[in-house]
Amino acid sequence: MSLSTSSVLPRHSTPMANAFKRFVQGGSLILVTYLALYAVYGVLEPRALQPYAIAALMNNTAPLALAAAGLTLVVINRGFDLSLAGVISICNVVLATMPMDGPGGALLSVLLCILIGGFIGAVNGVLVGWFGLQSIAATLATMIICQGIALVILDAPGGYVAEWIVYELTDRLWGIIPVSGLVVAAVVCLWLIVRRTRFGISLYAIGADEQAAALSGVNVIRVRFGAYLLAGALYGLAGFMLSAQTATGNPTSGAPLLLLSFAAVALGGTSLAGGSGGLFATVIGAATLTLLQKVLFSAGVSSFYTGMFQGIVLILAVVFSVTMSRIGARQ
Repeated sequence: MSLSTSSVLPRHSTPMANAFKRFVQGGSLILVTYLALYAVYGVLEPRALQPYAIAALMNNTAPLALAAAGLTLVVINRGFDLSLAGVISICNVVLATMPMDGPGGALLSVLLCILIGGFIGAVNGVLVGWFGLQSIAATLATMIICQGIALVILDAPGGYVAEWIVYELTDRLWGIIPVSGLVVAAVVCLWLIVRRTRFGISLYAIGADEQAAALSGVNVIRVRFGAYLLAGALYGLAGFMLSAQTATGNPTSGAPLLLLSFAAVALGGTSLAGGSGGLFATVIGAATLTLLQKVLFSAGVSSFYTGMFQGIVLILAVVFSVTMSRIGARQ
């Protein structure tokens, strides 16, 4: 009995399927979605293209974009990180209770936030990488500890963030370019460099197939530790930018960003199964979620329904991500 060629040769994805996959994971799909949503926003809000309106939108986007960017590193590595809410809360209350004014104070403040986030990320990396704990369990524990520390530092909303941080980091350079946008752009550019290094390549390799990556010489433990370390540093930077926006402290300020960060990651096309995705698309996903809030507000939709719409978007994004992963696995 003879075998047909189609029964012997392995299946390969079609050029159209490959093109669509690159279109999604490269951020093109979510970028088109964002531009379409912005067009709707422009109709509802005539001043949407004014420099101050763009700056305000970017200021609102920056904390979520940075938090989701850190989460993307962990998700690419086939992990989950719930500690971002606790890291952001700690950084926020620290800046609100120990304000350091002026450019020098702002530099010390951002370094302090990055160090706090990096330390907590390192703890996560040790628990997940060296001790082999499940990422959800380990990061849930660190999140609860961080939330407790934040409440010890500031048991109720209050305090104040240094004026230089509040006014300068939410301002515009030359009256046009939002400072917060430059911070996010710098992080994305840094990622574009890192992803081409051995560490960046290993990050994707572990997410795609951990065993194969280990057999090819990748130090899984160190790479996983590095992913959580960098993610924690980005959470700290997100807490710094959130403090600049709110100008005050709140021990639970990071909680609202937790689910939204996962939604931004999924919207950006990063597979929750690991091995694919990128920070640029995640940032656009975060911007889309923030813009959605603006559109709903401009349309006169009550704020009580905002969470419902965000939940629907999260479900659709996760379903889309899982569907793309299954299609990719079959191909």
